[in-house]
Amino acid sequence: MKKLLNTLYVSTQGAYLRKEGLALVVEIEREVRFRAPLHNLHGIVCFGNVMCSPFLLGACGQAGVQLSFLTRNGRFLADVRGEVTGNVLLRREQYRQADDPIQSLQMMRWFILAKLLNARHSLRRAIRDGHGNPDLLSKACLRLKRHIGMLEHAETADVLRGLEGEAAKSYFNVINELMVQQKDTFHWQGRNRRPPTDPINALLSYIYTLLLHDIAGALSAHGLDPFVGFLHRDRPGRRSLALDVLEEFRTSFADRLAITLVNRKQLQEKHFDRTDSGAVLLSEDGRKILIDAYQKRKQDEVKHPFLEETIQVGMLWHAQALLMARYLRGDMDAYPPMVWK
Repeated sequence: MKKLLNTLYVSTQGAYLRKEGLALVVEIEREVRFRAPLHNLHGIVCFGNVMCSPFLLGACGQAGVQLSFLTRNGRFLADVRGEVTGNVLLRREQYRQADDPIQSLQMMRWFILAKLLNARHSLRRAIRDGHGNPDLLSKACLRLKRHIGMLEHAETADVLRGLEGEAAKSYFNVINELMVQQKDTFHWQGRNRRPPTDPINALLSYIYTLLLHDIAGALSAHGLDPFVGFLHRDRPGRRSLALDVLEEFRTSFADRLAITLVNRKQLQEKHFDRTDSGAVLLSEDGRKILIDAYQKRKQDEVKHPFLEETIQVGMLWHAQALLMARYLRGDMDAYPPMVWK
């Protein structure tokens, strides 16, 4: 199980990754800086100008190690993976249910339900911790509760997406209340990306990218196709099912990590660069701080609400992939999304 948590992030520009026997070797300026057995890795994420030998690419494919390439600032470019694993019957069932309007609607409802419950949990936690204006946060919680109650009666995908959008506004309208430090630098003025134009959006986008890679790897490991989703529909190059599952972890994992880094002043204005085009991007030092915090958070332990077992946070997306596979196979009556407590 420990293997599934081991993801290597390489962000040093000019790094060269190669295979040496059964090990992965990272060279920087022709000097070996890192060496690890390939079978101990679950994934490798390369940012920017990071090169890999063809022999390493082949070895990763054979060992089931997912290798992803991103721009220096975290935009996904490509995946390299070996032969598709998993039961073909499971994937065929996934495709059938994704094309079935009734089944697809039910899956959408579960993903959105988890997202809204987790958003409400984050706001209630802030009230309990004495962060922000309690009246504003309480009103947002009531609006989210009302939207949660309406999900069960939504009969079309458009209605569900509309409820999700309204609930997201209720959550993001008070997200500034969760940040008790550095309010001038990290002030939420709305979601923007490709590229982000302020530090908080740059930070969130980077965390979402890291999380999406891990979730896609977990889905593939359990025989599911990360590109065929329910809430997020088919689009060339988009890992729609991974985006669906990411909704379960968006507020309580990704957003919470970003807010913690801001409130603890681990990330500050100096860790962001502004380009001539107006884009705001994490600096190299900022990326290192974030990746280190991200990996440490994955080592924390939580009790899974459905499995009722204590597992590491980095195993949660694997648990959800396993539960989804069981549901699609017909071994379970419903898919239990991850609802944080």
